Amino acid sequence: MKLIAKTFLGLESVLSDELRSLGAENITIANRAVIFEGNTKILYKVNYCARTALSVLVPIKEFKIRSKDDLYSIGKSIRWEKFMNYKLTFSITSVINSPLFNHSGYAGLILKDSIADYFREKTGLRPSVNVANPDVSINLHISGFDVTVSLDSSGDPLFKRGYRQALTEAPLNESLAAGMVLMSGWDCSVPFNNPMCGSATIMIEAALIARKIPPGKFRKSFGFQKSIDYDKQLFDQVKQECDSEIVELKTKISGSDISPEAVKSSMVNIRNAGLENDVTVEKSDFKDITVFGDVGMAIINPPYGLRLNHGGDLESLYGMIGSKLKHSFEGYTAWLLSSNREALKKIGLKPSEKRILLNGANECMFLKYDLYKGSKKSLTNKLS
Repeated sequence: MKLIAKTFLGLESVLSDELRSLGAENITIANRAVIFEGNTKILYKVNYCARTALSVLVPIKEFKIRSKDDLYSIGKSIRWEKFMNYKLTFSITSVINSPLFNHSGYAGLILKDSIADYFREKTGLRPSVNVANPDVSINLHISGFDVTVSLDSSGDPLFKRGYRQALTEAPLNESLAAGMVLMSGWDCSVPFNNPMCGSATIMIEAALIARKIPPGKFRKSFGFQKSIDYDKQLFDQVKQECDSEIVELKTKISGSDISPEAVKSSMVNIRNAGLENDVTVEKSDFKDITVFGDVGMAIINPPYGLRLNHGGDLESLYGMIGSKLKHSFEGYTAWLLSSNREALKKIGLKPSEKRILLNGANECMFLKYDLYKGSKKSLTNKLS
Protein backbone atom coordinates (compact mmCIF):
# COMPACT_ATOMS: atom_id res chain seq x y z
CA MET A 1 0.00 0.00 0.00
CA LYS A 2 1.03 3.61 -0.55
CA LEU A 3 2.21 5.38 2.61
CA ILE A 4 3.38 8.93 3.40
CA ALA A 5 5.82 9.74 6.19
CA LYS A 6 5.86 13.42 7.15
CA THR A 7 8.98 15.12 8.46
CA PHE A 8 10.67 18.50 8.93
CA LEU A 9 12.06 20.62 6.12
CA GLY A 10 15.64 19.51 5.49
CA LEU A 11 15.25 15.99 6.89
CA GLU A 12 13.60 14.40 3.85
CA SER A 13 16.75 12.60 2.64
CA VAL A 14 17.58 11.41 6.16
CA LEU A 15 14.08 9.95 6.54
CA SER A 16 14.36 8.39 3.09
CA ASP A 17 17.49 6.52 4.20
CA GLU A 18 15.73 5.41 7.38
CA LEU A 19 12.74 4.09 5.47
CA ARG A 20 14.97 2.18 3.07
CA SER A 21 16.78 0.52 5.97
CA LEU A 22 13.40 -0.48 7.46
CA GLY A 23 12.32 -2.26 4.28
CA ALA A 24 10.22 0.40 2.54
CA GLU A 25 10.04 0.27 -1.26
CA ASN A 26 9.46 2.67 -4.18
CA ILE A 27 10.63 5.63 -2.11
CA THR A 28 10.03 9.17 -3.42
CA ILE A 29 11.14 12.34 -1.63
CA ALA A 30 8.53 15.11 -1.46
CA ASN A 31 8.27 18.45 0.37
CA ARG A 32 8.54 17.72 4.12
CA ALA A 33 7.46 14.17 3.39
CA VAL A 34 8.61 10.88 1.90
CA ILE A 35 6.21 8.72 -0.13
CA PHE A 36 6.82 4.97 -0.08
CA GLU A 37 5.18 1.57 -0.30
CA GLY A 38 4.97 -1.22 2.24
CA ASN A 39 2.70 -3.78 3.86
CA THR A 40 1.14 -3.67 7.32
CA LYS A 41 4.34 -4.91 8.94
CA ILE A 42 6.30 -2.03 7.37
CA LEU A 43 3.60 0.40 8.56
CA TYR A 44 4.01 -0.82 12.14
CA LYS A 45 7.81 -0.93 11.87
CA VAL A 46 8.13 2.63 10.56
CA ASN A 47 5.93 3.95 13.36
CA TYR A 48 7.98 2.07 15.94
CA CYS A 49 11.48 2.68 14.55
CA ALA A 50 11.65 5.79 12.32
CA ARG A 51 13.45 8.53 14.23
CA THR A 52 12.84 11.47 11.88
CA ALA A 53 9.21 10.78 10.91
CA LEU A 54 6.52 12.97 12.46
CA SER A 55 3.59 10.81 11.36
CA VAL A 56 2.78 8.04 8.90
CA LEU A 57 -0.29 8.59 6.73
CA VAL A 58 -2.26 5.94 4.86
CA PRO A 59 -4.02 7.55 1.87
CA ILE A 60 -7.52 6.11 1.38
CA LYS A 61 -8.85 8.42 -1.35
CA GLU A 62 -7.25 10.81 -3.84
CA PHE A 63 -9.49 12.92 -6.07
CA LYS A 64 -10.04 16.30 -7.71
CA ILE A 65 -12.73 18.83 -6.78
CA ARG A 66 -14.18 21.86 -8.52
CA SER A 67 -16.35 23.07 -5.64
CA LYS A 68 -16.92 22.75 -1.91
CA ASP A 69 -19.88 20.50 -2.68
CA ASP A 70 -17.53 18.06 -4.40
CA LEU A 71 -15.58 17.62 -1.18
CA TYR A 72 -18.77 16.68 0.65
CA SER A 73 -20.18 14.35 -2.00
CA ILE A 74 -16.93 12.50 -2.76
CA GLY A 75 -16.05 12.36 0.94
CA LYS A 76 -19.43 10.80 1.61
CA SER A 77 -18.84 8.21 -1.14
CA ILE A 78 -15.87 6.70 0.71
CA ARG A 79 -16.69 3.35 2.29
CA TRP A 80 -15.91 4.50 5.81
CA GLU A 81 -16.94 1.21 7.42
CA LYS A 82 -13.65 -0.23 6.12
CA PHE A 83 -11.76 2.07 8.46
CA MET A 84 -14.05 2.89 11.40
CA ASN A 85 -17.56 2.47 12.79
CA TYR A 86 -20.06 4.77 14.44
CA LYS A 87 -18.87 3.75 17.90
CA LEU A 88 -15.39 5.16 17.30
CA THR A 89 -14.58 8.85 17.79
CA PHE A 90 -12.64 10.74 15.13
CA SER A 91 -10.90 14.02 14.40
CA ILE A 92 -9.75 15.74 11.22
CA THR A 93 -6.50 17.62 10.68
CA SER A 94 -6.54 19.82 7.58
CA VAL A 95 -3.71 21.19 5.47
CA ILE A 96 -5.29 23.43 2.83
CA ASN A 97 -3.85 25.56 0.04
CA SER A 98 -6.76 26.05 -2.32
CA PRO A 99 -8.73 28.97 -3.82
CA LEU A 100 -11.90 27.10 -2.83
CA PHE A 101 -11.29 27.53 0.89
CA ASN A 102 -10.27 30.58 2.88
CA HIS A 103 -10.01 28.61 6.11
CA SER A 104 -8.65 25.07 6.58
CA GLY A 105 -11.09 24.47 9.43
CA TYR A 106 -14.04 24.93 7.08
CA ALA A 107 -12.79 22.21 4.72
CA GLY A 108 -12.34 19.89 7.68
CA LEU A 109 -15.88 20.68 8.82
CA ILE A 110 -17.26 19.69 5.41
CA LEU A 111 -15.45 16.35 5.49
CA LYS A 112 -16.59 15.79 9.09
CA ASP A 113 -20.21 16.29 8.04
CA SER A 114 -19.82 13.90 5.13
CA ILE A 115 -18.49 11.17 7.45
CA ALA A 116 -21.17 11.75 10.07
CA ASP A 117 -23.94 11.74 7.45
CA TYR A 118 -22.54 8.59 5.85
CA PHE A 119 -22.94 6.63 9.09
CA ARG A 120 -26.27 8.25 9.95
CA GLU A 121 -27.75 7.10 6.64
CA LYS A 122 -26.23 3.61 7.00
CA THR A 123 -26.92 2.97 10.69
CA GLY A 124 -29.06 5.80 12.02
CA LEU A 125 -26.19 6.79 14.35
CA ARG A 126 -23.39 9.32 13.94
CA PRO A 127 -19.82 8.90 15.27
CA SER A 128 -18.64 11.61 17.65
CA VAL A 129 -15.77 14.01 17.18
CA ASN A 130 -13.00 13.93 19.80
CA VAL A 131 -10.22 16.39 19.06
CA ALA A 132 -8.16 15.61 22.17
CA ASN A 133 -7.99 11.81 21.98
CA PRO A 134 -9.73 10.38 18.91
CA ASP A 135 -9.94 6.70 18.04
CA VAL A 136 -9.41 7.56 14.36
CA SER A 137 -7.28 10.48 13.16
CA ILE A 138 -8.03 11.63 9.61
CA ASN A 139 -5.76 13.89 7.56
CA LEU A 140 -7.24 16.11 4.85
CA HIS A 141 -4.79 17.61 2.36
CA ILE A 142 -5.96 19.94 -0.42
CA SER A 143 -3.49 21.50 -2.84
CA GLY A 144 -5.29 23.58 -5.43
CA PHE A 145 -8.04 21.24 -6.56
CA ASP A 146 -6.27 17.99 -5.64
CA VAL A 147 -7.51 16.26 -2.49
CA THR A 148 -5.97 13.45 -0.46
CA VAL A 149 -7.83 11.92 2.46
CA SER A 150 -5.62 9.79 4.69
CA LEU A 151 -5.70 7.91 7.96
CA ASP A 152 -3.03 9.01 10.43
CA SER A 153 -1.62 5.71 11.66
CA SER A 154 0.58 7.38 14.29
CA GLY A 155 -1.98 9.19 16.45
CA ASP A 156 0.10 11.53 18.58
CA PRO A 157 3.08 12.89 16.58
CA LEU A 158 5.99 10.46 16.59
CA PHE A 159 8.38 13.03 18.07
CA LYS A 160 6.45 12.57 21.32
CA ARG A 161 8.65 9.67 22.40
CA GLY A 162 7.50 9.63 26.02
CA TYR A 163 10.83 9.96 27.86
CA ARG A 164 10.96 13.76 28.05
CA GLN A 165 9.15 15.04 31.13
CA ALA A 166 11.41 17.91 32.20
CA LEU A 167 11.76 20.78 29.74
CA THR A 168 13.97 23.83 29.44
CA GLU A 169 13.10 27.01 27.57
CA ALA A 170 12.64 26.38 23.80
CA PRO A 171 13.42 22.64 23.89
CA LEU A 172 14.61 20.97 20.69
CA ASN A 173 12.13 18.63 19.00
CA GLU A 174 13.11 14.96 19.40
CA SER A 175 12.78 14.08 15.70
CA LEU A 176 14.84 17.13 14.72
CA ALA A 177 17.51 16.19 17.27
CA ALA A 178 17.66 12.64 15.90
CA GLY A 179 17.87 14.02 12.37
CA MET A 180 20.80 16.24 13.34
CA VAL A 181 22.67 13.27 14.82
CA LEU A 182 22.00 11.10 11.75
CA MET A 183 22.92 13.96 9.39
CA SER A 184 26.19 14.57 11.24
CA GLY A 185 27.67 11.30 10.05
CA TRP A 186 28.56 10.14 13.58
CA ASP A 187 29.39 6.43 13.37
CA CYS A 188 28.72 5.72 17.08
CA SER A 189 32.33 4.62 17.67
CA VAL A 190 33.93 7.93 18.71
CA PRO A 191 32.98 10.10 21.73
CA PHE A 192 29.92 12.33 21.38
CA ASN A 193 29.75 15.68 23.14
CA ASN A 194 26.80 18.07 23.46
CA PRO A 195 27.71 21.42 25.07
CA MET A 196 24.78 23.70 25.95
CA CYS A 197 22.69 20.54 26.20
CA GLY A 198 19.43 22.07 27.47
CA SER A 199 17.11 19.19 28.41
CA ALA A 200 19.49 16.57 26.90
CA THR A 201 17.38 15.76 23.83
CA ILE A 202 20.36 15.58 21.44
CA MET A 203 22.36 13.35 23.80
CA ILE A 204 19.42 11.03 24.43
CA GLU A 205 18.66 10.68 20.72
CA ALA A 206 22.35 10.01 20.06
CA ALA A 207 22.33 7.25 22.69
CA LEU A 208 19.16 5.70 21.25
CA ILE A 209 20.80 5.66 17.81
CA ALA A 210 24.06 4.20 19.11
CA ARG A 211 22.27 1.47 21.06
CA LYS A 212 19.70 0.84 18.28
CA ILE A 213 16.84 1.44 20.72
CA PRO A 214 13.60 2.07 18.78
CA PRO A 215 12.22 5.55 19.57
CA GLY A 216 8.72 4.07 19.79
CA LYS A 217 9.75 1.86 22.70
CA PHE A 218 8.79 4.60 25.18
CA ARG A 219 5.34 5.32 23.73
CA LYS A 220 2.20 3.97 25.33
CA SER A 221 0.21 3.73 22.10
CA PHE A 222 0.01 4.41 18.38
CA GLY A 223 -3.00 5.42 16.34
CA PHE A 224 -3.09 2.17 14.37
CA GLN A 225 -3.74 0.22 17.57
CA LYS A 226 -7.28 1.65 17.62
CA SER A 227 -8.05 0.72 14.00
CA ILE A 228 -10.64 -1.97 13.32
CA ASP A 229 -8.09 -4.12 11.47
CA TYR A 230 -5.29 -3.83 14.07
CA ASP A 231 -3.12 -6.98 14.18
CA LYS A 232 -1.78 -7.16 17.73
CA GLN A 233 0.16 -10.36 17.07
CA LEU A 234 1.97 -8.77 14.13
CA PHE A 235 2.85 -5.62 16.11
CA ASP A 236 4.14 -7.73 19.01
CA GLN A 237 6.33 -9.55 16.48
CA VAL A 238 7.63 -6.25 15.09
CA LYS A 239 8.50 -4.98 18.58
CA GLN A 240 10.24 -8.23 19.50
CA GLU A 241 12.32 -8.25 16.30
CA CYS A 242 13.34 -4.60 16.63
CA ASP A 243 14.06 -4.78 20.36
CA SER A 244 16.28 -7.83 19.79
CA GLU A 245 18.72 -5.60 17.86
CA ILE A 246 19.45 -3.35 20.87
CA VAL A 247 23.18 -3.27 21.70
CA GLU A 248 25.41 -1.87 24.42
CA LEU A 249 27.01 1.56 24.04
CA LYS A 250 30.56 1.41 22.65
CA THR A 251 31.71 4.96 23.35
CA LYS A 252 31.21 7.96 25.64
CA ILE A 253 28.25 10.34 25.35
CA SER A 254 28.46 13.47 27.47
CA GLY A 255 27.06 16.96 27.70
CA SER A 256 27.06 20.09 29.80
CA ASP A 257 25.13 23.27 30.45
CA ILE A 258 25.80 26.43 32.40
CA SER A 259 22.27 26.34 33.85
CA PRO A 260 21.72 24.17 36.94
CA GLU A 261 18.02 23.90 36.00
CA ALA A 262 18.97 22.52 32.58
CA VAL A 263 21.29 19.97 34.18
CA LYS A 264 18.48 18.84 36.50
CA SER A 265 16.07 18.53 33.57
CA SER A 266 18.67 16.58 31.62
CA MET A 267 19.18 14.10 34.43
CA VAL A 268 15.42 13.52 34.77
CA ASN A 269 15.00 12.85 31.04
CA ILE A 270 18.10 10.64 30.86
CA ARG A 271 16.73 8.50 33.70
CA ASN A 272 13.30 8.32 32.05
CA ALA A 273 14.97 6.98 28.91
CA GLY A 274 16.86 4.38 30.96
CA LEU A 275 20.20 5.81 29.85
CA GLU A 276 21.71 6.89 33.16
CA ASN A 277 24.61 4.42 32.62
CA ASP A 278 25.22 5.66 29.07
CA VAL A 279 24.91 9.46 29.17
CA THR A 280 26.63 11.85 31.56
CA VAL A 281 25.87 15.53 32.08
CA GLU A 282 27.61 18.20 34.16
CA LYS A 283 27.13 21.84 35.05
CA SER A 284 29.81 23.79 33.23
CA ASP A 285 30.34 26.87 31.14
CA PHE A 286 31.21 25.91 27.58
CA LYS A 287 34.52 27.77 27.77
CA ASP A 288 35.62 25.57 30.69
CA ILE A 289 34.75 22.07 29.43
CA THR A 290 37.29 19.41 28.54
CA VAL A 291 36.49 16.97 25.76
CA PHE A 292 37.23 13.25 25.82
CA GLY A 293 39.55 11.58 23.33
CA ASP A 294 41.63 12.76 20.37
CA VAL A 295 38.73 12.45 17.91
CA GLY A 296 35.00 12.82 18.38
CA MET A 297 31.71 14.43 17.40
CA ALA A 298 30.14 17.54 18.93
CA ILE A 299 26.71 19.02 18.23
CA ILE A 300 25.87 22.45 19.63
CA ASN A 301 22.52 24.25 19.75
CA PRO A 302 23.38 27.66 21.25
CA PRO A 303 20.89 30.46 21.99
CA TYR A 304 19.58 32.36 18.95
CA GLY A 305 18.19 35.46 20.70
CA LEU A 306 19.62 38.94 20.78
CA ARG A 307 20.30 38.98 24.51
CA LEU A 308 21.37 36.27 26.93
CA ASN A 309 19.58 35.55 30.19
CA HIS A 310 22.77 35.96 32.21
CA GLY A 311 23.77 39.19 30.50
CA GLY A 312 26.31 39.73 27.76
CA ASP A 313 25.71 39.70 24.03
CA LEU A 314 25.22 36.89 21.57
CA GLU A 315 28.07 37.85 19.29
CA SER A 316 30.55 37.55 22.17
CA LEU A 317 29.13 34.14 22.99
CA TYR A 318 29.53 32.91 19.41
CA GLY A 319 33.05 34.32 19.30
CA MET A 320 33.86 32.32 22.43
CA ILE A 321 32.34 29.18 20.87
CA GLY A 322 34.56 29.55 17.80
CA SER A 323 37.67 30.06 19.90
CA LYS A 324 36.88 27.09 22.15
CA LEU A 325 36.24 24.83 19.17
CA LYS A 326 39.49 25.85 17.54
CA HIS A 327 41.69 25.37 20.60
CA SER A 328 40.00 22.61 22.63
CA PHE A 329 38.18 20.41 20.10
CA GLU A 330 41.11 19.53 17.84
CA GLY A 331 40.45 16.23 16.08
CA TYR A 332 36.69 16.61 16.50
CA THR A 333 33.95 17.27 13.98
CA ALA A 334 31.51 19.89 15.27
CA TRP A 335 28.05 20.80 14.00
CA LEU A 336 26.27 23.97 15.13
CA LEU A 337 22.60 24.89 14.72
CA SER A 338 21.49 28.52 14.78
CA SER A 339 19.08 30.91 13.09
CA ASN A 340 21.20 33.97 13.88
CA ARG A 341 23.34 34.45 10.78
CA GLU A 342 25.04 37.59 12.06
CA ALA A 343 26.16 35.87 15.24
CA LEU A 344 27.36 32.86 13.22
CA LYS A 345 29.87 35.11 11.47
CA LYS A 346 31.60 35.54 14.85
CA ILE A 347 32.46 31.83 15.00
CA GLY A 348 35.50 32.68 12.87
CA LEU A 349 35.77 29.19 11.34
CA LYS A 350 34.92 28.15 7.81
CA PRO A 351 32.21 25.47 7.69
CA SER A 352 32.82 22.51 5.39
CA GLU A 353 29.06 21.87 4.98
CA LYS A 354 25.91 23.96 5.27
CA ARG A 355 22.36 22.63 5.66
CA ILE A 356 19.03 24.38 6.16
CA LEU A 357 16.77 23.05 8.94
CA LEU A 358 13.64 24.36 10.64
CA ASN A 359 13.61 24.56 14.42
CA GLY A 360 10.03 25.55 15.18
CA ALA A 361 9.41 28.68 13.13
CA ASN A 362 13.13 29.47 12.89
CA GLU A 363 14.98 28.74 9.66
CA CYS A 364 18.37 27.61 10.90
CA MET A 365 21.79 26.97 9.47
CA PHE A 366 23.26 23.61 10.45
CA LEU A 367 26.99 24.05 9.94
CA LYS A 368 29.80 21.50 9.99
CA TYR A 369 33.28 22.39 11.21
CA ASP A 370 36.24 20.03 10.72
CA LEU A 371 38.58 20.80 13.59
CA TYR A 372 41.95 19.51 12.46
CA LYS A 373 45.06 19.26 14.57
CA GLY A 374 47.37 21.78 13.01
CA SER A 375 46.41 22.94 9.53
CA LYS A 376 44.16 21.23 7.02
CA LYS A 377 47.10 21.18 4.64
CA SER A 378 49.31 19.26 7.07
CA LEU A 379 46.51 16.76 7.68
CA THR A 380 46.08 16.23 3.94
CA ASN A 381 49.80 15.64 3.52
CA LYS A 382 49.79 13.19 6.41
CA LEU A 383 46.89 11.20 4.95
CA SER A 384 48.47 11.07 1.49
